[in-house]
Amino acid sequence: MSKKAYPLRIPAGLIELAELKSKEERTDKATALRQWLYAGAEEYVLKLLSEGRLTLSQAAAALEWSVYDVQRLAQKRGIDIGATAEQYERASQTARRLGRRLKPKPAR
Repeated sequence: MSKKAYPLRIPAGLIELAELKSKEERTDKATALRQWLYAGAEEYVLKLLSEGRLTLSQAAAALEWSVYDVQRLAQKRGIDIGATAEQYERASQTARRLGRRLKPKPAR
């Protein structure tokens, strides 16, 4: 995962919570804050994905995950990221067209 330093002002209450989390989980405050930031990013990406504002591949790229990992997370959280009715219809039409082309020729 690529990382980039970014200056950020964090409310004192969140710092105190991060200290508590870091003591309980035997980690440092920065790790606790990154975990929260990442959890929020996951939720936001899933929201955009479910609204059709991000594609599955865009969501995976944003989180630096595979598309399968994003699908699993969405399924685990009960978020429907399936195709729209229009997408299903287009896929069905394509399958029917391909089916006609791929039918085996009768034996002679």
